[in-house]
Amino acid sequence: MKMSLSTGLIEAEFVARPNRFLSKVRIEGKVYDSHVPDPGRLKELLFPGARVLVEPKTGENRKTKFATVMVYSGDELISINSQLPNRFVRHCLDNALLPEFQGWRVKKQEYTLGKSRFDFLLEKEGKEKLLEVKSATLVEEGIVRFPDAVTSRGRRHVLHLADSINSERSAAVLFIVQRSDAVSFEPHWGRDPQFAQALQDSVNKGVELIVYTTRLKPESMTLKSSIPFNLEREHV
Repeated sequence: MKMSLSTGLIEAEFVARPNRFLSKVRIEGKVYDSHVPDPGRLKELLFPGARVLVEPKTGENRKTKFATVMVYSGDELISINSQLPNRFVRHCLDNALLPEFQGWRVKKQEYTLGKSRFDFLLEKEGKEKLLEVKSATLVEEGIVRFPDAVTSRGRRHVLHLADSINSERSAAVLFIVQRSDAVSFEPHWGRDPQFAQALQDSVNKGVELIVYTTRLKPESMTLKSSIPFNLEREHV
């Protein structure tokens, strides 16, 4: 079951990225500022001349008229909207599309526990499960690696997930790969060894790790397949 996305995306040419949240794109010969809804490096995807899709935006307080939300890598369309996976996971949970979460219902979204805010609190037969969703876009030779930039917040999240497990509460981290061409997952030991170690330690303590690829079209996002992961450092 696919999730419909915003219609009316416009194809553009990527020109430059002055800062993490701003890109310059060329539409019909004219250069515009366009918001980037992903703070990652994205250097493998956003380079001068890359084909991107931008979404027109309105609002009196907006500084940009567009948001750069997708990019082509050859024929592969990749979402670079880091907020999209949360909406997509809610769609998947509500429609029972994820076998790993059959029978679980969303008790609360954006659930605060201690100093952390987790994406979902799930409930099933009196038990609870914390669920944190992560967006991944970096794929190298079929391996999706996360993160593509150092994430101290992500590190704290996975450690807190492990510390939150008890007899009444389990915990899981779900990586949504916003592209279809990955066949396995590894934490990016070379770019953020602290996060990679935290993820490995958390899984060893009982945090469930699940990774799914997706297929993107300009107008839709579809769950593709679960892929295996390897958390060992010797692959670096």
